[in-house]
Amino acid sequence: MSIFDEPKIDCHNHVFDPAGFPYQPDTPYRPGGQEVATARQFRHVMDCYGVRYGLVVGPNSGYSTDSRPVLDAIARSNGRCKGIAVVALDIATKDLAALKAQGIVGIAFNSTLDGVDYYLGAHDLLARLADLDMILQIQAEKDQLVDFRPLLDKSQVKLAIDHCGRPDISAGLQQPGFQTLLDLGRSRRACVKLSGYAKFSRRPHPHEDVQPFVAALLDAFTSDNCVWASDWPFVKATERIDYGPLLKLFEGLVPDPAERGKILWDTPRRWFGFGVQ
Repeated sequence: MSIFDEPKIDCHNHVFDPAGFPYQPDTPYRPGGQEVATARQFRHVMDCYGVRYGLVVGPNSGYSTDSRPVLDAIARSNGRCKGIAVVALDIATKDLAALKAQGIVGIAFNSTLDGVDYYLGAHDLLARLADLDMILQIQAEKDQLVDFRPLLDKSQVKLAIDHCGRPDISAGLQQPGFQTLLDLGRSRRACVKLSGYAKFSRRPHPHEDVQPFVAALLDAFTSDNCVWASDWPFVKATERIDYGPLLKLFEGLVPDPAERGKILWDTPRRWFGFGVQ
């Protein structure tokens, strides 16, 4: 069976619809051209590639804490989409609960844009997330997870780490940030998204230099805590990226069909509740 025929869940994608939902005036980046990507267009991509469910992630670019595009994508998906929201760090419990009731399963921290210090006082927010059984999704790079670790160790919140932790390829597998990520994997309180290779690879597709990092993540997290994601529509990409070649790349990274089936289907269903109304 080809990977195009295997049941799949895409655990990281975005919606950019400035015609329907104008960008925030103070946004640091305004996606345009081929980056504009509506919920309808994403559902078409899902249908073309046999993707049954999708996790729509609220982006810092364009929208920041405006969750309307994500909520609209969920509402129009006929149960196929859930979401991750960007929220104010002082968001009230009732507002988090209202987001959860509309299909938001967690919230996103992005220290690659805001830095780690911005989030280090968020102990109460993490406690509220844990109480609501919601997920904290972190996009960090290089050694930023080291600085996050004390905050995370004081919380029971479940974690999802974006884009393989975005390691510094030149620093190798032993770099502190990547070792922290592997340790989180062995703790079984986190899942990791095998995605975003172009964000940290130093080689063009098929990004041969990411292979040792993916192998280490598979070993530490196991297929029970790894998920796949496309990062569609590839905002700020420095080279052409297409959905089909990404799937074939993943097929090569995880050639065993049983292991791949867990990562593409079983694990994201369990972590994010897809198929559960």
